[in-house]
This record gives sequence, structure tokens and C-alpha cells, in this order.
Amino acid sequence: APDPGPGPVKALLAAYYRLGHLVRELMKFGVVGGVAFLVDLTMFNVFLHATDKPLTSKTLSTIIATTVAYAGNRTWTFRRRSRSTVRREYTLFFLLNAVGLGIALACLAISHYVLDFTSALADNIAANVVGLALGTTFRFWSYRTFVFPALREHPVSEGPPPTPR
Repeated sequence: APDPGPGPVKALLAAYYRLGHLVRELMKFGVVGGVAFLVDLTMFNVFLHATDKPLTSKTLSTIIATTVAYAGNRTWTFRRRSRSTVRREYTLFFLLNAVGLGIALACLAISHYVLDFTSALADNIAANVVGLALGTTFRFWSYRTFVFPALREHPVSEGPPPTPR
């Protein structure tokens, strides 16, 4: 690419390239998160129906969804980032996800036990709308910062290499 020269044009192009990568990661994170959310939501309601224990149900559903999310984020969302061992990454991922779970549990506990909104709908809104939104924001930031911290010098390509002409 030609050198755009000094000043605002160069700064804008640099921002575009930097944000383009961020947007792609954010979109992939959203897809992986959507799949993990469906797993979490389904399992939460299965466990809630079986046990009538909302905090236990949310904890178990989140553990299952975390494993799904880790696999998707490691192999797709953050595949262009540096890697360490699966054990280290999954441990960090799980611990940071536990903080996200704590955020969702706090929302659920306040709604269920402090505000006395005890219906299944109220439990779902507190845990899977409010708690999810706050927890997801924390998770995206923390995964990029601590689990998959830096872009690789030679990133993995998005597809097959171009064919020589």
C-alpha cells in the first residue's frame, strides 16, 4: 500500500485497520457467545425446572457454556492471537468467566432475594439479560487482555492462500 503521508490521513488509516480487526473479533465473539448463551439458557432452565434452585442452576449451566465458549473462542474468535498451553488458557478463561458468573449471580440474587422477583421470567431477565450484558462486556475485555493477549506476528490466514497467477 502506498504511504499516505504524515498527519490525519495516516492516523485515520491506522485507526481503520486497528478497528477493523476489533470489529471482526467482536462479531466472532458475538457468534460464539450466542451459541454459548443458548447452551446456558437451555441448561439453566432444565436445571431450574429439575431442582428449583436458581443459583445452583445458573452455576451449572455456566460451567457447561464456558467450555463451549472456550472452544469457540480459542479456535475461531481469537485464533490470530498468541497461544499458550490449553491448560493455562482454559484456567484463565474459566476464572475470568467465574467473575462474569459472579456478575450474573449478583444480578440474579438481588432480583430474586432482595427485590423478591421470584418468577421464572424474573430469574431469566436478571440472570440472562442484565447479568449477561454486564458479564459479556467484562468477558470480552478480559479474554483479549489476559487469555489471548497479543496478535501473532504472522497471523493465521482467514482462508486458503491466494493462488499464484
